[in-house]
Amino acid sequence: MNKKVFIAAVVIFVLLVPAVLISFNITKVTGNEVLDNIVSIMNRLSNGIWSSLILFGLTLLFSMPIGLLVTFARRSRFKVVEMITKFYISVMRGTPLMLQLIVVYFAPYYLFKIPLSSDYRFYAAVIGFSLNYAAYFAEIYRSGIEAVPKGHYEAAKVLGYSRRQTFMKIVFPQMVRHVLPPVTNEVITLVKDTSLAYAIAYVEMFTLAKQIAAAQSSILALFVAGIFYYFFNLLVAFVMGRIENKMNYYTA
Repeated sequence: MNKKVFIAAVVIFVLLVPAVLISFNITKVTGNEVLDNIVSIMNRLSNGIWSSLILFGLTLLFSMPIGLLVTFARRSRFKVVEMITKFYISVMRGTPLMLQLIVVYFAPYYLFKIPLSSDYRFYAAVIGFSLNYAAYFAEIYRSGIEAVPKGHYEAAKVLGYSRRQTFMKIVFPQMVRHVLPPVTNEVITLVKDTSLAYAIAYVEMFTLAKQIAAAQSSILALFVAGIFYYFFNLLVAFVMGRIENKMNYYTA
């Protein structure tokens, strides 16, 4: 991320905090009370933050490689495989993620009469998010592969490369460079989408923030949660930006 952008974000944040505190009459109490309340909220949100981070990390761990496999199936020469993959992508992209989570959670019971346990909420959240984001990553990967000039395939064939060698040594590195910006957008979206896990009663950070806000009759807990999302996404954008800069050596 550009340093000027980061500095501007920090300045805006510093100016925004007092405005929000004033607008919700939080400044009527002493500074120490406000600070103590924020620290207390952070302590209560800590378990939820950890749950959100685990869900975020596991979703990326599974969805990105699954998305690559879906891309291969989407580009398969077998029409049946291609049509099934297109249908899967269409369903995942065309229906709400919240609905998909509910289906993944309740399907074992309604289809196979398998009793649901509280532990399964976590697994259902990981499965639901991974399947959803794999569909989006698959289309992003496909666009990156198709952006590679046809002449590169022909050059690889002349050099005697196999299909696997052509993909790993020529297509894949270029694909990674092409897809980094849209992948970054999806990763940032995933950070915020983890809050949708509340649909199957998986307790993550935003769910805890809403509970605290309701108990305190104050929006401060939601504001603290928003700060976490914002700065975590700043970190994601910074890391992905550094990776994108490292890939610039592919530019002719």
